[in-house]
Parts: sequence; structure tokens; C-alpha cells
Amino acid sequence: MTKAFDAIVVGARCAGSPTAMLLARKGYRVLVVDRAIFPSDTLSTHILHPLGVDALSRWGLLERLTATGCPPIDTYAFDFGSFALVGAPGTKDAPVAYCPRRTILDKLLVDAAAQSGAEVREAFTVETILFEDGRAVGIEGRSKDGSSVTERARVVVGADGRHSFVAEAVAPDRYDEKPALLAGYYTYWSGLPMSGRFETYIRDRRGFAAAPTHDGLTMVIAGWPYAEFEDCKKDIEGNYLKTIELAPAFADRLRHAKREARFAGVAVPNYFRKPYGPGWALVGDAGYNRDFITGQGIMDAFHDAELCADALDKTFSGAQPFEAAMSGYHRARDARVKAMYDFTCTLATLEPPPPEMQQLFGAAHGNRKAMDDFARMNAGTISPADFFAPENVKAITAAA
Repeated sequence: MTKAFDAIVVGARCAGSPTAMLLARKGYRVLVVDRAIFPSDTLSTHILHPLGVDALSRWGLLERLTATGCPPIDTYAFDFGSFALVGAPGTKDAPVAYCPRRTILDKLLVDAAAQSGAEVREAFTVETILFEDGRAVGIEGRSKDGSSVTERARVVVGADGRHSFVAEAVAPDRYDEKPALLAGYYTYWSGLPMSGRFETYIRDRRGFAAAPTHDGLTMVIAGWPYAEFEDCKKDIEGNYLKTIELAPAFADRLRHAKREARFAGVAVPNYFRKPYGPGWALVGDAGYNRDFITGQGIMDAFHDAELCADALDKTFSGAQPFEAAMSGYHRARDARVKAMYDFTCTLATLEPPPPEMQQLFGAAHGNRKAMDDFARMNAGTISPADFFAPENVKAITAAA
């Protein structure tokens, strides 16, 4: 006899576990499944910008992260070669960012979902999304011991990433798509202190960034245009180090450090998927993905979880019909991320900024408010639409 859940969440990482947790806290019966056994690593920028940290605080989980020893980041520095913009990425209420290892962050979120009352099944492989009369009604899969399992729910939530099995099954509308623009590889270094800084270096058709993470390590990621991906893959380490050498002062710091892990890398497409349909919803990268250069993924997943859980609560409670509640989720998600999506895709080309943008960045140099706003814009604390608004551009250039 199969159980009847209110929601089955497929995928238990940064989008799935928070969605399950928030629904369970509202009293709903939630099942969350994942192929992995946690703690488990995954490809990631690691960056949790201040508004993502603020979400952890709202959920009562921030102290759990800080207790793991992950160092806070209060400064974002952007080195353009001839000048740098250095600012604070957060707000008074959410002043810092973190760069947690996913083995630690994801395990923390999975545990929080279980402690909130969601049923968590690890090492579970979903094989089929069940439909009746065109509506998703459950899943079939295999549990850890290999036994076949069928579960039913009012809604199936796909939180299973870019290669979402749920999204493939429901075939959502896709729009505003762009191909992979950038390829990047990262690894971890010891002996590379960062003093609370997230540093980004922008050069012609090359870029790299560094941020402190757990266990005294620093994550350093280097990238190049996707058109050069195949050639660069032939010598990942060599091309990675050549990119670092474009910033001699940082390269000298790196020569005194020790690489502690293999290189990991990826190139990702950019897209929006309609995040809901009859009996299903999508959160996180399953519903929307952008290049990793602005590190928005974890924060976006958290915000999706909140928006989707609120919409499903309205549906489950009878406050709104499914279509009305979920179309509201869709509109809110796109409105929040569209300007950052466009900015990210432009940045990911690694093309030199147009002259007017170079002039703006040069004018911001040395202007504390403008540099803070630039850092906050890159962190998603303020929208690129606000930073590049004509009145703001005029104020920055006039002050210079």
C-alpha cells in the first residue's frame, strides 16, 4: 500500500531540502529523495551571497553553518588590471557571505529537512514520473536495497539540477535560452589566506576568482570562453596557471600555496524553464540556470524554495487554485532574476566591457558608495537594473 504525500521532492540539495523543510514546517506530508548519500560533493561555485545567508538565518540554520568553521566574507574585490573596485557585498542585516563546501552545506540542509518532519530517502533512484490524465501524481523508483517503490503525491517537485529527470519527464516550455558561454575549473589550495575577501580578476577573455572555504582551504576557479574549451581541456593545469599569471601579484601568492585536490570543472547552458504544470513544479537549476561566473546558484535555489513552498501552501490550504498560486511563483521568480541573468550572460562572454561601461567602472573607483553598490550588484543584493539605471550612472560619473 503506497502512502499519499502532499509533495514528493526529487533532489535533496540546495533547492530540494529547503523546499521540503519549509513545506514540512507548515505541516504537510513531504517525501524528499536523492540518488546521493550525504555528505556528498557536487560541482559548485560554493558562493553563498549575503541574501542567501539571510535565508539561512530566517530558517534558523545560520548558526549551524557558522559552527562548522566556514570563514565569513565581508569584502568583494574586483581587479580589472589597471584598477580595482573593492566593496561590501551585503546590508546591515545581512553583511557577510560564505563559501561553504557542499559536503557540509548540503548535509546541513538534508538534516534540517528531516528534523522538520520531511521523510528523507537517500540512495533512491527515480525511474518514472507517474501521470494520470496528463497530471503528475507520483514516482516510481528503487530504494537503497534495490527494491521497487511507488509513491504518490498531490505535487511532484523537481529539484534535481540542470539534468533534471523531472523536467525531462514533464517537458516544460523553455525560453530566453543561451548556449554555454564560459568553461571553468576549480581546485582547493592551502597556505593561501584571504582575510575575509572574495577576489575576482578580470582580464581579456580570461578570468579567475578565489574565496576562503572550510578547513583552511581557498577555492580558486579559472575560466575561459567556451569556444576554447576543447583546446584548454588538453592541459587543464597549464591553462589554469596561465590564467592566474595574468595577475602577477596573485600568482606570486599562489606559488607559496599547495594544491590539495584535483581539478573539477564544467560549462553550463543558460535557460529558463516554466517552473510548474499539472501536478508538478521545478525549483533551482531544474527550472532556471545561468552561468556560474556570478555565483548565484545557491542563493537562487534558496529563494526558489521559499517562493515555491509559499505557492504550494496556498494551493494545499485552499487559499488559491493551483494555477493562480503557481503562476504567481513563476512571475516572482523571473522578476527577481531576469536582470541578473542578462548581466551574467554578458559577463560570461569574457569580452572587454563596452567603453561606456569601462568609463562607469573607472568612475566608481575610489567612490565608497559606488564600489559597495558594485559589490552588492555582483552579489545579487541589489539588481543590475538598479546599478545601471541612468540616474545611478549619472550620479557615479558626476561624483568622479
